[in-house]
Amino acid sequence: MFTAKTRGLRQHRNDFLYSGLLAPSSELRWHPLLRQWVDVSAHRQGRPQLPEDWCPFCPGSGRVPEQYEVMLYPNDFPAFSFDNPAFTPEVGLFRTTGAQGACDVVLYSSNHRLLPSQLSIEQWEKVIALWTERTGQLFAKPEVKYVSVFENAGVAIGVTMPHPHGQIYAFPFVPPLVATELDSASEYWREHSQCLYCEILDEEIAAGQRVVASNASFVAFLPFFGRFPAEMQIYSRRHFGALQDLTTEERSDLAALVKLVRQKYDNLYGAPMPLMMLVRQPPAQALSPYFHFHVEFLPIQRSATKLKYLAAVESGNGTFLNDTRPEEQAPVLRDVEPKTT
Repeated sequence: MFTAKTRGLRQHRNDFLYSGLLAPSSELRWHPLLRQWVDVSAHRQGRPQLPEDWCPFCPGSGRVPEQYEVMLYPNDFPAFSFDNPAFTPEVGLFRTTGAQGACDVVLYSSNHRLLPSQLSIEQWEKVIALWTERTGQLFAKPEVKYVSVFENAGVAIGVTMPHPHGQIYAFPFVPPLVATELDSASEYWREHSQCLYCEILDEEIAAGQRVVASNASFVAFLPFFGRFPAEMQIYSRRHFGALQDLTTEERSDLAALVKLVRQKYDNLYGAPMPLMMLVRQPPAQALSPYFHFHVEFLPIQRSATKLKYLAAVESGNGTFLNDTRPEEQAPVLRDVEPKTT
């Protein structure tokens, strides 16, 4: 939190970091070999790196209200912006286009030192309500093709601001990993007249060995095909696609299970777990009856003293090496506080 003693120094840094000299300027470049867009946002090099004496998300910074519970904050260093030139989907060698879209920060709390695992269920409900509201706003924009709700947690992941927060990105295209997942789900739907996600969930529940926790609306399990150590996913029991489809009861149940999962992760090795959390939704303005709402947790801590690095095999070849077995990790996580055995 801000104090009067260091306000002058922080304000000086604020003036520099958020000056017009760092105005956003991004473009998309087509990668013809991988057939995907690369976002070039050189202005993001100016992002503050874990500042110790100031925080733009704290009351007193002059950038947020003096009191708030949850808040949508426009990213000061956006990779996508509606102010950028329009996106056009034509591809080709050395093809560029506008990185149009949005980058929002979701502030979970005004308390700078609060961990996501320490948020109350009621606070997580407010976060989910904000996710839902902003997703609806972005889905309504014709230039938006996909909305990604996510959180990067921990210095090892690359977090540059320690205040508890997540993010929402609006893309002018469907990102490649999402597109691959959608293609698989669509093909399974056509061939079997069944939801692929529902089949996976039914099999995981029947097997039981990888299920960590559940409630009336959701099931949290370590997927058979997990790529990251102790990777967990939350699937809805009911088949629906987007945040806007949540009932009041489901929103409360999702909040409860997200909190429980985060508690278990932070208690697994006795320290906050560095991870990525992604809320998976269908593309905007597209009929996707085969898609099934779910949340993914991708931790990179493979033991109490070791991190999982995405090195040449993963980053350069696209094949993941998981150093842990989901069947062995699941009972450990069930036994971690809060216990669900």
